[in-house]
Amino acid sequence: MWLSFGRKYYGGTGLVGKKGRPQFHVAVASVATDIGSVEKAQKAAAKESQRPVYPFADIVRQDEMKLCLLLNVIDPKIGGVMIMSDRGTGKSTTVRSLVNLLPEIKVVSGDPYNSDPEDPDSMGIEVRESVVKGEDLTVVLTKINMVDLPLGATEDRVCGTIDIEKALTEDSAASGWNTVEREGISISHPARFILIGSGNPEEEELRPQLLDRFGMHAQVGTVRDAELRVKIVEERARFDKNPKEFRKSYMAEQEKLQQQISSARSFLSSVQIDHDLKVKISKVCSELNVDGFRGDIVTNRAAKALAALKGMEHVTAEDIATVIPNCLRHRLRKDPLESIDSGLLVSEKFYEVFS
Repeated sequence: MWLSFGRKYYGGTGLVGKKGRPQFHVAVASVATDIGSVEKAQKAAAKESQRPVYPFADIVRQDEMKLCLLLNVIDPKIGGVMIMSDRGTGKSTTVRSLVNLLPEIKVVSGDPYNSDPEDPDSMGIEVRESVVKGEDLTVVLTKINMVDLPLGATEDRVCGTIDIEKALTEDSAASGWNTVEREGISISHPARFILIGSGNPEEEELRPQLLDRFGMHAQVGTVRDAELRVKIVEERARFDKNPKEFRKSYMAEQEKLQQQISSARSFLSSVQIDHDLKVKISKVCSELNVDGFRGDIVTNRAAKALAALKGMEHVTAEDIATVIPNCLRHRLRKDPLESIDSGLLVSEKFYEVFS
């Protein structure tokens, strides 16, 4: 299953400053947060008609997967997550449940590409032209979208003739640019998205160069405790019987978590990580023979996102210990004779370096 959520962007030209970066002065006319009563009623009706989603707060024993998803929402530049687990362990349910926690973002009103009014590099061509002309931009708040690709969907039916594998290898998610070619038309445009993939251990593994493009890797096991399995079955039965009432029982927890995410996103830029910790992260990567620098970068970002989620100004060794297995386990070279989980190898090396 492939999922992406975030902004849709369209490319264009900009004014280039001395350092080669677009220089814009954006005049924002208003932030339209007070929606008319008719539009509010329409949105409420649309929300009621949507397929009920299982509350994220009630998903148990999937802490590793849930944390990876939350950290990517806080800092999308982490680069997504690949989730591997047994069949029927709630991968798809957990990812879909994330939709109610996604924060609102500022976009230019009426722009089909959800242009960011505060980032010239992420503006559609029409918005850029308006800015160059000195026109004011009307800004509204909108929810981040999640796109759940249906089972069996082909690439050409979803997004033209885009080559997903090529998009990954060329690092479209990280670079923010994507090229779509179809019926003699070729368009390159800015695109900000997070890929969330899921699979089962018995399926064929992704090639290392593709797997490396996912920022984090989560492994989920089947719950073996009988009492907990009974609880999961009973909770699911309650949800299936009356989804609306079940969701209401978790509304307070959901709202608290949503506020936590929103605060963490705002606070993220203030989080600091000591140079000594950065050196140790890179030492772990080096001694594990991790190719390239993506492992170092993602570990730093994930640790800062976790600190922001906790409301802490400084990253601790404990934060790094929590995220580093998910950031590095899929980047290790596979040894066919090695039976130990790669995540445990990462943890062992972490404690050796950080002790």
